[in-house]
Parts: sequence; structure tokens; C-alpha cells
Amino acid sequence: MEHQGKDSMGLDEKENTDRARRAVTISAADAALTRRILLKLDFRILPVLALLFLCSFLDRTNVGNAKTYGLEASLKMTDFQYDTGLTVYYATYIASEIPSNLVLRKISPKIWLPALTIMWGIVTMCLGFVKNYAGFVAVRAILGITEGGLLPGIVLYLSGMYTRGEMALRLGLFYTAASLSGAFGGLLARGLTSIGKRGGQAQWSWIFIIEGLFTVVVGIFAYFMLPNSVLSASFLKKEEREFAAARLHLDMPSRLAEDGSENSHESFKWSEVARGIFSISTWLSACAYFGILAGLYSFGLFLPTIIVELGYTANEAQLWSVIPYAVASVVTVIVSIISDRLKLRGVVMLFVLLPAIIGYAVIANISVSHPKVKYGMTFLMATGMYASVPCVLVWNSNNSAGHYKRATTTALQLAIANSGGFVATFIYPNNDKPQYHSGHTIVLSLLVAAWFLVALNVLYCHKVNKDKANGKYNQYVGYADDRDPDFMMVL
Repeated sequence: MEHQGKDSMGLDEKENTDRARRAVTISAADAALTRRILLKLDFRILPVLALLFLCSFLDRTNVGNAKTYGLEASLKMTDFQYDTGLTVYYATYIASEIPSNLVLRKISPKIWLPALTIMWGIVTMCLGFVKNYAGFVAVRAILGITEGGLLPGIVLYLSGMYTRGEMALRLGLFYTAASLSGAFGGLLARGLTSIGKRGGQAQWSWIFIIEGLFTVVVGIFAYFMLPNSVLSASFLKKEEREFAAARLHLDMPSRLAEDGSENSHESFKWSEVARGIFSISTWLSACAYFGILAGLYSFGLFLPTIIVELGYTANEAQLWSVIPYAVASVVTVIVSIISDRLKLRGVVMLFVLLPAIIGYAVIANISVSHPKVKYGMTFLMATGMYASVPCVLVWNSNNSAGHYKRATTTALQLAIANSGGFVATFIYPNNDKPQYHSGHTIVLSLLVAAWFLVALNVLYCHKVNKDKANGKYNQYVGYADDRDPDFMMVL
């Protein structure tokens, strides 16, 4: 009997060992399959989205490049009229964000995102043919309507392709297109203006005409490259599509629709839109993002002018603006990787925002007037602001579940944040040259406020997680959204 017991124990141990080995093998196979899927998604989707966003940022900020080549004088605009034209653009841009995100699923990302791109490319080309202030304002208004839906649409689209812990790196990679476009835009503007006055067109007009044409071509290209979802991605094998969908299902609350899809049976409800609009976390992150974007927009629109006032020519300003953007793009990717590895968003931002705050604190000081010191501070300003953007963008998306709530919060956050463009257009008037003390001081104040808002949101998300652990959200079991006790908020 004793011998038999030992044999039985040995057999049990062998079975347990074999079972453990099979589990490790399955886990290793799943990990390899995950890496293969992510690699395919990254190489097929991210470059296309980066190209779309690069075009968006180019067509949004090229007016700053055109200004240095005589846009205002050619259209007989005052400094105030130029700023008003930018304000109208931001107003229509913001107004279009939430409606665009709500229709994205119905029309489908494959159609809607490229269609927006083609439309604003055509409108950008029209900017090259305006002859007066009225035409400038009208075309900029239409440009805002067509461009407004792209970024919230991209964030919403990516949230249906990657899990929550993979989003920051992907947004960071594609968002570097913004910082790179700042560098690329300066070089491109210098090259395009070398065309000179041809065909009755002013030198600055070729910036809009050629960049707009490029955008149209990119939009057509995107239509043939973007899938609607992982299940319709033709570049994935059947096994890969099914596994990719399963990964997204497991990343959501455990009690979802019977077919494993978060939103296959989710119909549009105004209550979900209202839930998104009244989300405390969304407003905290959005207001913080407002301060960051106010700095980013002023930095992108006025950096060439600032460098000119530091003693450089217009052409030299375009070249010297390249370096801070290039450095910012590298730092943005590094911070995004760290954020995903740690699965932290707001906590990372608390550290990343500090260099930008320091940069503006130095440059806003009246006693600091040396051009080299000011130029050196632009590196801290650019890296701190750009590197924080992927974290704040993905943070809101990470903490929203339910398609229409996430569509609303994603667009609402950007609508609030992009209002920073109103601030940016008026805080760097020409009569404040070359110090721009008031403009830098305003941005500094906004960045400090953003830091505290991020800290408050971290504390709020921590409290929600603690309340879920203590059973205070048990009434939402089975709701299959971010109220579900299984859905933990990302800090």
C-alpha cells in the first residue's frame, strides 16, 4: 500500500508538472502571437495615422510659416485681424470634434478619417488663392470644420485596435508626427517659398497650395490602407484576427456582451453621451490638457517669429526651429514606453511637465535676455509639453469604457483642450517683442495649473479604485462599462 501510495504521488506530481509545462507553452505561444499581431498593426496602421496627423499639423500651423513670408502684408491684414482668423479656425475646429466622433462608427473609420483628410487638403489649397481678409477668415473657418474630427477619431480608432496598456506608446509614436512636422514644416516652407512669385501667386501661397495637394494624396492613400477593426484587417491571418479580438475583450470588464464584443450590440444612447460629458476625470484631464495645448499652440505658431526677433533671418528661423522639435520627438517616444511599462499616465505627467515649467519660468524672467539662453529653454519647453501629450490623451481613453461614452469623453477632452488655441493666438502680440514676457508668464501659469489638475485626477482615480475594492460599485456588476467593479482606473 505504501508503495502504491508513492506511485500515486509520483504520478500526480508528473501530471502537475506536465500541466504546468503545457500552460507555459500555451503562454509562450500566446506571447509570440501577440508580438506578431502588434508588429503587423504597428507597421500597417501607425505610419498611416502618423502621416494623417502630420498633414493635419502642417495644415494647421503653416499659417505661422506663411506669416514670416509676408502673408499679413499681402492680404492687408492687421495683427488683430490675423489673430481673429486663427480664433475663428479654433472655434469651428472645436465645434466639430464631438459630432465627428459620434458618427465615426456609423460611417466607419476607413471612410471617415480619409474623407476628412481629403476635405481639409482641398480647403488648405484654397488658402493659397485668397486675396483678402474676408476670404482668409472664411477658408480658415471651413478648415477648422474639416480638421476637427481627426485627432479624436484617431484616439477612438486606436482604442479599438490596442489594449489599454499598449496605447501610450502607439499614441506617442504617431504623435511624434506633430513635433516632427514642426521641423519638417519649417524646412518645407523654406523650400516652397523658393518657388517665388509664379503664376500670379505670392511667395507664401505656395506653402498652402503644395501642402494641401500633398494632404489630398495622403488621404486617398489612407483609404486603401486602414482597416475598420482587427476583425476586418486583411493583413492579419484568421487566427491572428480572432486572437486580437479576444485580447481586446479580455482588456475590458469581464461581463460583456455574449459574443465577446464590447460594442457589437451597443446602440446609441444619449445617456452615454451625458455620462461622458459629466465625467469628473475627463474634465480634470481636459483642463490640464488645455494648459498644455495653449503652450504647444503658441510654441508652434510663434516659434519662427520669436527666433527671428532673437536676431536670425526668416530662413535661419525655419532651420533653427528644427532642433527643439526633433529632440522633443525622441523624448516623447521614450516617455510613452515608460508610461506603458509602468501602466501609469498622470503620475508620469507629474514628472514630465516639470521641464516645461522650468523652461517657461526662465524665459519669462525679464532679466533673462540672452538669445542663447532663451533658445536653450525652448528645448525644455518643447520636450516637457510634447512628451506629456500621449499620456494625457491615452489616460482619458483608458478610463472610459462603453463605445459612446469613450467617443464623447475623447472628443470632449480635445474640444476643451483645443480651446487653448484661443489663448495662444492673443498672448504673443507683435508689440510685446522681443521679450514676450506676458505671453510666457500666461503659459507658465497654465502649465502650473495643469500640474495640479493632473495631481487631482490621480487622487480621484485612486479613490474610485479604492471604492470599487470596497464594494461601493457593486450595483454596476454586469454593466460592461467603466463602472463595472472589474474595471480599474489607470492612475
